[in-house]
Amino acid sequence: MTSDVKGKTIVSSWNEWDPLKHVIVGRADGTMVQAPEPATVRDWPKWGFPKGTYGPLPKEMEQIANEQLDNFASMLEARGVKVDRPTPIDFSQTVQTPDWVQNSMFGVMPPRDILLTVGNEILEATMSQRSRWFEFICYRPLLNRYFQEDPNFRFESAPKPRLTDRLFRLGFWDEVEQYTEDEQIERYTMKKQWALTEEEPVFDAADVGRFGKDLFVQHSTCTNAAGLDWLRRHFPNHRVHEVLFKEAHPMHIDATFIPLRPGLALSNRQRVPLSQDMKDLFKKNDWEIVECALPAHDEKPPLSFCSVWLSMNILILDPKTIFVEASETAQMEQFDKLGFNVIPVPFWDVSAFGGGLHCATADVYREGSLEDYFPKQIPGY
Repeated sequence: MTSDVKGKTIVSSWNEWDPLKHVIVGRADGTMVQAPEPATVRDWPKWGFPKGTYGPLPKEMEQIANEQLDNFASMLEARGVKVDRPTPIDFSQTVQTPDWVQNSMFGVMPPRDILLTVGNEILEATMSQRSRWFEFICYRPLLNRYFQEDPNFRFESAPKPRLTDRLFRLGFWDEVEQYTEDEQIERYTMKKQWALTEEEPVFDAADVGRFGKDLFVQHSTCTNAAGLDWLRRHFPNHRVHEVLFKEAHPMHIDATFIPLRPGLALSNRQRVPLSQDMKDLFKKNDWEIVECALPAHDEKPPLSFCSVWLSMNILILDPKTIFVEASETAQMEQFDKLGFNVIPVPFWDVSAFGGGLHCATADVYREGSLEDYFPKQIPGY
């Protein structure tokens, strides 16, 4: 596969484990602590950003994060993977639509959040945060180039949501603070009711796990039931399954449940699956599900909205090789025992900018074709 000759296949990726040949790696430039909005609230008084305040992440943090991102890109290139990078814009600017004004944007570190590659299609997700509504602009130079060079590339964008107040349960983030984590799970997760209503379809690409013909989509704080329904209609030749896990504020599936290779998946030991149909489907098709190792860290780094479970946010180079954050020794040891070649990557300082190794990348091309890894289906699921 060549990625710079007109008429060649540029875009193709059906799962998370086939040999990776072309990928997008994000950048930390200009990332913001987001201004308050209905979809999310940041509250970090210890680090100079109490609730209601916003601004750029410190430059020294940005520099270290970019060094780690650049190093990761070089490691990929050294292993024969073509690496593209997005184009940052001024994320400190105020943005608006006819419906709302938002006092800041966010950044462009985690391309996995917004770009979903399914076969020869890259789909721009809706996103549910106003601060991330215009983030797609950073990827358009790349996507336009793929479109010009690859005659089979499907360049798709989900319907842009209006993100009016009707989409949100206003005051949700203040309300949840009065409950314990277990109470939040019972009150919100079990009812699938967080900050979003069903006013319009919204979803993040990072809530989708790609297992060939089957797509597992997490119902979460940023993906609603309407978003799930839209994905089912958009991918009629796939089987789109709703999944739910025992987590107070679910956000993105790739630190909760991930495939490692055909027949083997890794599950977060705290966020157990709540769907019996999901568990039955994996069992019926002889998939082994193993619990992840314990994270190396007890606390997340300053100004990070991600959890310590980024320990399992890994990037698979091929069915035998996995990139893992360098400090996660227990997770690396587990992968070694499972028969993988493990490549440690210093990446801890990137997490404040939006995630781990999987979050920081978006597939462009993996070898392989569409296959059915779940031929025995559960009726109605």
